[in-house]
Amino acid sequence: MRIQRKRTRRIQLGDVPIGGSAPIAVQSMTNTDTRDVAATVAQARELVEAGCELVRVAVPDQKAAEAISSIKDQVPAPIIADIHFDVRLALLAADHGAHGIRINPGNLGGREPLKKVVDRASAGGLALRIGVNAGSLEKDLLAQRDRPWADRMVESALRYAEFLEDRGFVNYKISIKSSDVPTTLDAYRLLSEKTDVPLHLGVTEAGTLIDGTVKSALGIGMLLSEGIGDTFRVSLTAPPVMEIRAAFAILRALKIRERGVELISCPTCGRCEVDLISIVNQVEKQLAHIVTPMKIAVMGCVVNGPGEAREADIGIAGGKGKGILFRRGEPVRKVEESELVKALISEVETLEKERSRTA
Repeated sequence: MRIQRKRTRRIQLGDVPIGGSAPIAVQSMTNTDTRDVAATVAQARELVEAGCELVRVAVPDQKAAEAISSIKDQVPAPIIADIHFDVRLALLAADHGAHGIRINPGNLGGREPLKKVVDRASAGGLALRIGVNAGSLEKDLLAQRDRPWADRMVESALRYAEFLEDRGFVNYKISIKSSDVPTTLDAYRLLSEKTDVPLHLGVTEAGTLIDGTVKSALGIGMLLSEGIGDTFRVSLTAPPVMEIRAAFAILRALKIRERGVELISCPTCGRCEVDLISIVNQVEKQLAHIVTPMKIAVMGCVVNGPGEAREADIGIAGGKGKGILFRRGEPVRKVEESELVKALISEVETLEKERSRTA
């Protein structure tokens, strides 16, 4: 399947281009206290190392806004200030070096506060995100209960987009999130038909690691497969780095972007004669740092094992207390079960070095 991506206008967020022909950018958000600069920087750097390209931080008060000055100098990715309710925090975050500001106009207090943010962003070359959530629409739209949520969300977003455009401001993107996947899909599809503004995708309050990943994979993945979306965040009630791993899993599954290890493993059955679950968990953890795209197969028996292992860059096919190690489709050697993980990791690291030298 070849995805035909919708061509949106191109904007700039720090040194990251968004929209147009730019790669779909992956975003996450720190869950540290932003006022704790050391903790926030440490987590943000962990996110960037995992592949995060845009880092959002919560700005609940003045001290958090002021902390952005120190945070941005220590994190190699644009910093986005997440603002709710108080326009003064948006202006303060801009003054302290935020590259972008995420606002929910529905809780910012009206057009006059929004005008201040737009004027400050325009003067400083900042990017804005209009973030519309189903739960915080304007009162008149909330009252229109006979209209679908998606229609009302899109109308809200377009109202604010028109306000920005009328002021000559075009360096912005839009998100219209719901915790309900069908509503999210309907809203983004409708919005995509009505504007060429870059869209930031997400299913808000998606949930725990498993439920949230499933909802995000469906909501975000379906939209991406239709060519909709320029940036996205997988929102999980889990360590933020897991959001990045889930994001790249979605991109890899759709063949949109390749980064790191695609791990193929069987679900196990009564034929399996090695402790495959333990092996896979160890392999996944030890290969989390790999950036070079490669396919790794960890299979438990002789039914599909050799075939899948041969199709992978590196693979193992388990047998009775041992396994066969494959490299680029060719069997390398038999390895005892206790040495399988070590042997696989060694082969992967060797392959990564070879590819790095030829890149």
